[in-house]
Amino acid sequence: MKKSALRIATLALFSMAVASGPLLLSKAYAAGSDTPSSPPASDSSKKKKDKSSSIEDPKFLAAYRTAYTSIYDRGDYATAIEQLKALNREDVADVANLIGYSYRKLGNYQASKQYYEQALADDPNHVRTWQYYGLWQLEQGNREQARYHLDKVAQLAGTNSAEYRSLADALEKQPGTGLVY
Repeated sequence: MKKSALRIATLALFSMAVASGPLLLSKAYAAGSDTPSSPPASDSSKKKKDKSSSIEDPKFLAAYRTAYTSIYDRGDYATAIEQLKALNREDVADVANLIGYSYRKLGNYQASKQYYEQALADDPNHVRTWQYYGLWQLEQGNREQARYHLDKVAQLAGTNSAEYRSLADALEKQPGTGLVY
């Protein structure tokens, strides 16, 4: 009985936090939070699926945050991939980026590359993807490409951003050290 009451109370608190938490409705270039950024405004006159609709949906946000926690708190990348794919929103840069990150952490570099490129196709200014894809480049031994990614991060977020510092620090390490970022 105590377990049931505790679960219900935890679920209620979590639901209240999700419902009352601020929604990120503007572009966030340092997209390292557990809330996905809104997609960029489209100049195209073509009718597209409304990308912002699920981002504002509390169920989407709760599921996204669960996947985010699977990655950054538990290091459970395989579960996070399943959770993120279940959102059916791989057209959102934050979602595609985290899938790419998870695949990279699992050592599946081809799948990781595919999702990083998908995230950048969706949002060419997605700073966290430029950072993570730069780290991917380093792991592949492509230091010049990693520097290109670093320059892109500097353009978008500045040289004092956490994303810039992370990639710059990784580039300063000796090649071939076998470090995974």
